[in-house]
Parts: sequence; structure tokens; C-alpha cells
Amino acid sequence: MANDHILTLSCPDKPGIVHAVTGIFAREGHNILDLQQFSDPTSEKFFMRVHFGPTPTESTEHLRAPFDALAAEYAMAYDIRPVTQKPRVLIMVSKIGHCLNDLLFRAKTGQLPIDIPLIVSNHPDFAPLAASYGIEFHHLPVSRETKAAQEARVLDLVRQHEIELVVLARYMQVLSPTFCEAMSGRIINIHHSFLPSFKGAKPYHQAYERGVKIIGATAHFVTADLDEGPIIEQRVARVNHSMSPKELVDEGSNIESQVLAAAVKWYAERRVFLNGSKTVVF
Repeated sequence: MANDHILTLSCPDKPGIVHAVTGIFAREGHNILDLQQFSDPTSEKFFMRVHFGPTPTESTEHLRAPFDALAAEYAMAYDIRPVTQKPRVLIMVSKIGHCLNDLLFRAKTGQLPIDIPLIVSNHPDFAPLAASYGIEFHHLPVSRETKAAQEARVLDLVRQHEIELVVLARYMQVLSPTFCEAMSGRIINIHHSFLPSFKGAKPYHQAYERGVKIIGATAHFVTADLDEGPIIEQRVARVNHSMSPKELVDEGSNIESQVLAAAVKWYAERRVFLNGSKTVVF
């Protein structure tokens, strides 16, 4: 797949889009290997993901002019990237490390197509883990008084390391509206699906006290509205009366890791599109 590429696009829905897009590939002699599309009747927007190739070289410069013309005609936003291009990801974590550990292992073993140049934490606990993977670690403590300066430092690191995506792997701090706006559509968070039913501390213990039968987790984009961002993926597991709070926590940790890894993988593969307060995931 060295010279395979992914085209992603979105625009107001109207007739002729698929014909126009596929016509460009036909004229340029490129094979469409996989194509997914969706017309949302509510938002009246059209979304498409096309895996095409191989191209004669890694360059797709010859496609810029026809797609720029198409974008102007259809008020379209589009992007073309090599399949092999991995997004650079900054992971932020606090003191709970199961999601961090899972992401690092998946990236190291090639299960997750991302590059992780650095990890940021408001605690020093995972510096040894980062070092074991050869990843730069930044301990940036945060308090109410230092929050603005700490977030400014994180944004500096984002720019310095050309970070495309920030992943909150159980980062237990609320990001400011300023930070959320600066990284709009480029922050993914994980939380237990008990929200808003079991807010605050020890949600699994609260769930245990209520005798829940299903637990789960949700990966979503971060917005200034706490835990209200567009959902990317959700999964659940059945539990029963015999399970202790610790067993619920352990099962919940497994689901959180799986859901977050899936959301990051789909983002890296250019499968996730923002659609207002929702997402389209191919």
C-alpha cells in the first residue's frame, strides 16, 4: 500500500457528487479500492471516504487542480493522504494508566497506526513507562491558579511536535474552553457510560450500589461542554449481582481501553467525520 491514498470529503448534499468524484479517478487512471458514502437527510450534508491506488508515485499533486475545482463547485472540504501516513498523537494522562498502557502497546506492535512523540501528565507516575517505550514525557502539574499557563504549555508542545490529535487517556482535568477551541475536532476522551447517571467520584461503586446489569464506556470528541461532545464509539458488557466493585472496575477498565483504542484507530484511518453534534463513522 505504499502508494495508496485516502480521500475524505464533506459538503452540502446535492446530486452528482459521487459521479464527479469517481470521474476524476477514472480520468486519472486510479483504481478505487474501497468507497463509503453517507447522505444525512437531517443535516443535508454528504460524507465520503475513498481508498484509491496505487498512484505512479507517492505524490498526488496531479489531483489537486481537479479536486480544488470540484471543491469550489460543491462547497466541499476535502483531504488526500497516503495510507501509510500516521497521525502524530499526544497522550494526556493522570494517575490511572490502563488506557495509556493499552495505547502504547497497540502502537508499538503495529495494531494502532499512530506515532506518539510525547506524553503529558499532571502527575509524574508514568514517566518510567514512557521511558520504557522511548517516548518523551512532560510532567506538567496543574492547579486552578496555574491552569491557563499549563494549557498554554501543552499547546506549545502541540505546535512544536506537529501534533494532529490529543488523546485523553483518563486525564482527570477539565480542559478550558480556550484549549477546546484551539484543538476543536482534534481531542478524543474516554469516560464510563454511566454519565450522567453516576457522576462524580467512584462511578463503579455507585453502579454497584444500584445493582446495574450493564456497564460500558464512551469515546467522544471533546468540546467546551463537559462530556457532551460528539460520540465516536460505545461498548457495553453485562455484569451481575455476584460481582464486587473491584470486579466492576476491572471490567470497566477493559471496555474503556477497547473503546478508546477503536476510536483512535478509526480517526487515524480517516473514518470519523464530524456532523454537528454527532459523528459519521465509516
